[in-house]
Amino acid sequence: MIIASQKRKENIAEYLLYMWQIEDLIRANNLDIEKIKSNIIDRYNLSPEQYTQMVEWYESLIDMMRREGVEKSGHLQLSKNVIIQLASLHQALLADPKFAEYTALFYKALPYIVELRAKAGENRQGEIETCFTALYGMLMLRLQGKEISTETMNAITEISKFIATLAHYFKLDDEDKLFDKEQ
Repeated sequence: MIIASQKRKENIAEYLLYMWQIEDLIRANNLDIEKIKSNIIDRYNLSPEQYTQMVEWYESLIDMMRREGVEKSGHLQLSKNVIIQLASLHQALLADPKFAEYTALFYKALPYIVELRAKAGENRQGEIETCFTALYGMLMLRLQGKEISTETMNAITEISKFIATLAHYFKLDDEDKLFDKEQ
């Protein structure tokens, strides 16, 4: 909860990956708040007030996951909304000639994105969500200590550069510092 709000302000990409990880942690604990308390929350050195806030945060996420039907897989609408915002900003950046460097990064990553979508057989996802799925998959591979091929590392490197730039522009846009107001 504290980490999530901090990441949301500082880096939207890290926030989204963090929230996906929280969803998986909740699933790994069978959406059971008692398990989450003992396996996750109790490991933090929290004041009683912080402890209560964290329990309430996890309870609210569990409730949302149940109401939205994402107990087994999928993502909360909170996360989907971030993807929608990022995709919208992505389109605006591509359409603006002032962001030629961003466009170049996107087109450098695009062959990898297309390849990932083809491998997954999943054309429902947009380019931005595909990038996050790849980044999250890489995070999971690293956490599991699995070997990562050079080809995969090359793809992730290009996708990471692209998403990092999009996240940077998102922060600037969030602070109303990205686009000229006269437009």
